[in-house]
Amino acid sequence: AARQSKVQLGVIFQDRIKPHIRQLKNWVDQGLLGKPLFVDARVKWYRPPEYYANSRWRGTLALDGGGALINQGVHTVDLLLWLLGDVVRVQARTATALHKIEAEDTAVAILEFASGALGLFQASTAAYPGYPRRVELSGSEGTVILEHDRIIAANLRNTPHATASAALDENESASSAVVSDFRGHQTVLEDFLQAIEHHRAPACGGPEGRRSIALVESIYRAAKTPGQIAAV
Repeated sequence: AARQSKVQLGVIFQDRIKPHIRQLKNWVDQGLLGKPLFVDARVKWYRPPEYYANSRWRGTLALDGGGALINQGVHTVDLLLWLLGDVVRVQARTATALHKIEAEDTAVAILEFASGALGLFQASTAAYPGYPRRVELSGSEGTVILEHDRIIAANLRNTPHATASAALDENESASSAVVSDFRGHQTVLEDFLQAIEHHRAPACGGPEGRRSIALVESIYRAAKTPGQIAAV
């Protein structure tokens, strides 16, 4: 609809503009990691019971669309697609392990990328007390580890340039839903305004957002038939 109407459509996937994540993306694109082999992405967060109890929409299928996967995990789904490209096959399980909600509070998926790389993805709001998101990406030329959106290890055969010194935001997302640092969101909005002004694509446009939601839906579909592989 946006394309037919000739208007810009942007999506708030602010991870794409965070300095260390952009640095990792550059290394992948430059081939410094070699052939991507495996990624392990963990969103082991915690939300207290009142997070759901005090809201009429959180954790509901009709208003939230799901639980930990589509709400908390979708940003990491987008990050994996942005770094490694399309996923072609998925195996998954979901569970409502802790919270009294309609949707899942835990999701685990095995991903097969079009490149041949494999991935393990976990998203949960039941992992007390909540831990920073961690992404470990291994290629034929080395491994890079992100934690709380910072590169904490970069073991590569070819030494890369120095990384940026700080993450873009300081939100304690692992244990709190409160957004106290808006820099990531603000930067995405500023980029979108510039995209409109200069007639260019935004950092994350509608098709990219749709691709991430399509993978989330594939994970849900695969989880309904345990042991089966769902095509994306």
